[in-house]
Order: sequence, then C-alpha cells, then structure tokens
Amino acid sequence: MAERRARLDTPQDVRRPLVRRPTYDADAFGSFAERFARFMGTARFLLYMTGFVAIWLLWNWLAPEDVAWDLYPFIFLTLMLSLQASYAAPLILLAQNRQEDRDRVIAERDRQANARAHADMEFLAREVASLRMAIGEVATRDYIRSELRALLSELDERAAKADPGRPDSARDPDAAGEAETTPDG
Repeated sequence: MAERRARLDTPQDVRRPLVRRPTYDADAFGSFAERFARFMGTARFLLYMTGFVAIWLLWNWLAPEDVAWDLYPFIFLTLMLSLQASYAAPLILLAQNRQEDRDRVIAERDRQANARAHADMEFLAREVASLRMAIGEVATRDYIRSELRALLSELDERAAKADPGRPDSARDPDAAGEAETTPDG
C-alpha cells in the first residue's frame, strides 16, 4: 500500500509545544522603551549617573578595604555600566523604530493630504478658467448699449431713406418738436 505524502498546497497540522512561549504586549513594551529612552536623554539621568559613579568611586577609594566591595581598577563598576549599556542600546533602538513607524505613517498621511490639496487646486484652477471663458462670452452693459445705439442709428438711416422730408426724431428730439410747430407740419 502506498504511503500517503503531504501535499505542498495544504498546510500542515500545527502541534502544540510542551512549553508555551511567553507572550507580551508589544505596545506596552514599546511605550516603556520610549519612556526609558526619553529619560536617558535628559540632564536628570546624566546627573543621577554621574552621582552614582562618583559615590561608587569615592566609597571604594576612601572606605576601609574590608567595607569596600570594588577595589581598583573597579571591575564591578565597569560590569555594572556595561550591563546598563547593553540593555539601554536595544531599548533606544526599539524606541527609534517605533518613532520611525510613526513618522512613516505621518508622512503617508501628509502625502495623501498634499495629493488631495493638489487635486483640489487643479479642480479650482479649471473652474476659474471656465468661469473666465464664460464671462468673456457674457454681454456687458456697455456692449449692449453700443449695439442698441448702432441699431437705432441704422433704423434712423433707413427711416431717413424711406422719407427724406421727415426730421430724425429718434436722434434729435428738439428737431421733432420744431417739426410739430412749423406750419407745414
């Protein structure tokens, strides 16, 4: 009987391990790392660390040998500072990575907002251009008056050609009044 082989396109059954891996909240740990990195970047931390090292050195130099715990060349102090640095560096890097992630999200939001603003500006520029074109085609009051005067003068000329003896009453209202008072009238 042929042995059944596992197919590559189907996932394998997940077996539970005997010892569970520890779990932690990444956001809580990250916020702790950020607070720690912020504190390490302050003058207060530098003063505390300087005070700690000064007290350590003074105690181990000035105290009797039976009470001093870290004699010259201060190997235990070097070990303590190395241990502190070995934990501080990864925590600072974690805080920087979280800040990079935040900066990346903010930059993406800014890019999207800039793209929307650019599209809005292009739309408004097209609208303003279309309004300018539409206003260019609208008849103004002066244009309408000049056209009406031209039509009126053309009508007066036609009327004068049709009746040469009649005065032009549309252009000269005083001439029309004189024409009425003349005895020929």
